[in-house]
Amino acid sequence: MSIEEVPLRPVGKQDIHKLEAALLIATLFRPDVLEEIQKAEERLTWVDSLAVAAAALAREKAGYTVPQIADELGRSEGTIRNHLTGKTKAGKLVRETYEKFLREGVKIELPEIVTRVAPVETERERKLKEELEKVKKENEKLKKECEELKNKIAKLEEAKQKLEEKIAKIREIVGS
Repeated sequence: MSIEEVPLRPVGKQDIHKLEAALLIATLFRPDVLEEIQKAEERLTWVDSLAVAAAALAREKAGYTVPQIADELGRSEGTIRNHLTGKTKAGKLVRETYEKFLREGVKIELPEIVTRVAPVETERERKLKEELEKVKKENEKLKKECEELKNKIAKLEEAKQKLEEKIAKIREIVGS
């Protein structure tokens, strides 16, 4: 476990995951929420709703739109809106937790897996960007080579035409 500063205005996937985890953990361990979970018949569904609400709020704070959040979380836009506006119990609880974070600040002990997941994705993204840049450079190089070949072909066509004209004149001279 490591103590992590949790960004309340996340920038990037790693920050989003940190805020999402902090919201979920802090909300889950509220005494009133633990009591609700113990009473609930569908505990897993209840916890899933909290997780979706936390994920939605973290992404909203990062500037995602409702359609982007819905797409990324695999939920309907209506479900996401209901969580974000506090129409669901889970959405209301997660928003209360976020507001508490705003008032009091937050440092939370996050499991190492939470702090490791995002950098792996970021590393993958970095490698893909590097690979994309290599492909773009290679593409530009090939475009230049193609243009040079077109110019050479045009010059060869021009030379061929001049040769054919000279051959025609020579034939004319020889034939006369």
